[in-house]
Amino acid sequence: MTETFAGTEAVELAVVERSGFIESRHVGSAIVLDAGGDVIRTLGNTTAPIFPRSSMKPFQALAVLGSGVALSGPAAVLATASHAATPAHVSVVRGLLAQADLTDAALRCPSDWPLDSGARDDLIRNGVAKQPLYMNCSGKHASMLLACVQNGWPTESYLDPQHPLQLQIRDVVERLTGEKVTATGVDGCGAPVHAMSLSALARGIHRIATASESSPFALYRNAAVLRRAVLENGWAIDGPGRANTVVIERLGVFAKGGAEGVMIMAAPDGTTVALKMLDGSLRAATIVALALLADAGALQHADVDAVRPELDLTVHGGGEPVGSIRASYPGAH
Repeated sequence: MTETFAGTEAVELAVVERSGFIESRHVGSAIVLDAGGDVIRTLGNTTAPIFPRSSMKPFQALAVLGSGVALSGPAAVLATASHAATPAHVSVVRGLLAQADLTDAALRCPSDWPLDSGARDDLIRNGVAKQPLYMNCSGKHASMLLACVQNGWPTESYLDPQHPLQLQIRDVVERLTGEKVTATGVDGCGAPVHAMSLSALARGIHRIATASESSPFALYRNAAVLRRAVLENGWAIDGPGRANTVVIERLGVFAKGGAEGVMIMAAPDGTTVALKMLDGSLRAATIVALALLADAGALQHADVDAVRPELDLTVHGGGEPVGSIRASYPGAH
């Protein structure tokens, strides 16, 4: 059986402190690339395969753009988003489906409630059941369907690993990461997810983060368009007050979390972090990635400290703050 790195190959990345007592520890692996793409730090095993989960969405969105679908602004971001299904998000997803002359019945992602509590409560009050439209991956699925319609590919089987679009996604993954896919699974939304090392993931994201819209290569022009769309529309990739959106809007950092403790971030200068919490928890992933970028000199520690209160890192006891979640890797600030 193919598997990711073992606990003995991981390092402590974060701790949970309650009333001066270290209550829990998060172990995992991480890699940092400098602005030029060279490895400047590794923690734990960064060569073992992982499933990037939703941190793979930028590659999937680039395959859609590469298929000839012209997306920009919020529509491009929804193609790479794990959105909270606010009314604004849902409107963009419906717009993508309308472009394809399809209804949300064509979506093959599972039914779900919005991640945004207000949007979820409104649906429940109005007697609306959970639907694929509200699943956080519906924007990605809608963009995939649009690519199928525009290219004359079948829509019913768009999640099949041998479908032309999925083959194109695999090709984009391998081209940007420089690594052959070693295993393929089924993501939570039903789409194929490809295993890759943290090193490969970081390399691919760095190439997206440093791409130019004037590149002679369409893949890199599209990557630059996607990056700009995300940085200009941080609300669309996640949701108001949610971690990826906060990081994008407050620090100008390209960020995309993935289930099971995966996080990728790229600072404005291109310095890139990819990490995996081995226990699958995301609660410390954002602050660890930001701390690593700051330690690399790509962000100011003071700026990272300023956004901490917005990242749900406070530990409460009796309704009062009694501790926090913080980075604890060797040499952490």
